[in-house]
Amino acid sequence: MNRVVPAIDETPAASRTRLQVGDWTVEPALNQLSAEGRAVKLEPKATAVLVYLADRPGEVVSREALLSAAWPGVVVGDDSLTQVVIKLRKALGDIPENPTYIQTNSKGGYRLIAPVARPDATALPPERTRRRRWAAGAGAALVLVAAAAWWMQGERAITPDRAAPPVADPRPTVAITPFEALGDEPREALLARGITADLVTDLSKVVGLQVIGAASPGNAAGAPTSRYLVSGSVQRIGERLRLQVHLSDADTGKQLWSERYDRALDGFFAIQEELGPKILQMLPAKVSEAELRRVAHRYTRNLKAYEDFQRGQLALIVRQKAENETAREMFRRAIALDAAFARAYSGLALTYTADYRNQWTGDGAAALERALEMAQTAYQIDSDIPETYWVLAFVDMERRRHDKALEYLETAVRLYPSFADGYALMGGVRTYTGRPAEGVRLLRIAMRLKPDAGYLYFLNLGRAYVFRGDLEQARLNLEQALLRNPVNLETHVYMAALRVTAGDKAGAAWESEEIRALQPGFSSRAWLETYPMTDAAQKTRLVKTLGELGL
Repeated sequence: MNRVVPAIDETPAASRTRLQVGDWTVEPALNQLSAEGRAVKLEPKATAVLVYLADRPGEVVSREALLSAAWPGVVVGDDSLTQVVIKLRKALGDIPENPTYIQTNSKGGYRLIAPVARPDATALPPERTRRRRWAAGAGAALVLVAAAAWWMQGERAITPDRAAPPVADPRPTVAITPFEALGDEPREALLARGITADLVTDLSKVVGLQVIGAASPGNAAGAPTSRYLVSGSVQRIGERLRLQVHLSDADTGKQLWSERYDRALDGFFAIQEELGPKILQMLPAKVSEAELRRVAHRYTRNLKAYEDFQRGQLALIVRQKAENETAREMFRRAIALDAAFARAYSGLALTYTADYRNQWTGDGAAALERALEMAQTAYQIDSDIPETYWVLAFVDMERRRHDKALEYLETAVRLYPSFADGYALMGGVRTYTGRPAEGVRLLRIAMRLKPDAGYLYFLNLGRAYVFRGDLEQARLNLEQALLRNPVNLETHVYMAALRVTAGDKAGAAWESEEIRALQPGFSSRAWLETYPMTDAAQKTRLVKTLGELGL
């Protein structure tokens, strides 16, 4: 579940000072633990959670309080906190089953059970503490304002987004929550993931319906309130498949429709054919016969090919070389089983594009040509799915043919009005061409349609805010991107530029180390050779800023 957590002002005055937690010395300003001559780096969010717990030793701290403290005013999922606690325990050498540092409370919270000491903390009266906190906050704000002005030299300042109410959309809105895999078999998780993604894609083909992907109604800031909610579960028992699906009305709390499918495993695609049209029959949306046929359209009839495709998708999203090669192999297997599987060709195109962008091959031009060939093949096989338009646009973006990329994307969102990825990529292209304000607007639309967005949405939005000069919003979104994928090089590049601009020397040095660890010998100029940004002013500012770190 996602939460919009309010900003709270409970951070102690000593939260940035060194403290002792059990055997570890914690240095919040450096995001570092040290003990017995060794040091362990922490992510900033992990530091924030540890410090918050250390300020309340022995107390059970609710998940809500920790989310509010570490992610003030940001849309996050409960799993964000869970992942941070897992990383904290690993860094501390703690064992969840027999903890000596962080204890999980059965009522939904955590408690720091290790002793805490502050060797260099000085107690202040409450009034002085408040004044110091205000002064520090004001100083930080001034630094960010000055830094933003530096970034925006020679450009007209753009007023940051405010919490304006979204324009009302008369179309009924349905949210699709991730289907639950009831068993432990990995194939169940693949099928559950596939059903969720395909249902979002299928229903997005209906013009008179607004579809919110993988979300609960109203669970994200600015997201449309979803009156209708689809949920379900998947279970595989031997060679049989059990699928339970529910459609409920969020306004009344009533269940409008529920059905249980219990069929042979090879009936999976027949279930998918029935599912979308049955849900549409229960919704107050005008649906044409042509739209019903498009909704029922399947992308492959080969279950093994479908599973290999899902494995490829999971590997591809990591954006690392080894995983990219795994994804390519999975897509090739899927195509070997079904030569007309358009989505597998689209995935294959993305693996070649990744080779070019990340300079993982000695012949980048050939990789990009191969990507274009695969993208065109996917489109020729099936031009009735948004993914084939999106991949053509992505390849053209990498070829720096941005106008052509935007043509494909505009067609995609016209045909599929709830296609979040289409708006997100349009936002990225606008930023690359020097129009970050438009990029922010489009990415906000994408995130309203897909509240549980992956790290790429946050990276794209953070990048747009960097070039708009809104460094605070940039920081919040880049941190969310790193939380979801801490090894993404591009996110660290922009975070390093932001830290330098904000005058955060320690943070900039930390990001510089991360970049060199991910890509030894990193050079911003070499990196930009295969980067799709064409705005010269933005590229110049980025190179100049990273140059201060020797990058």
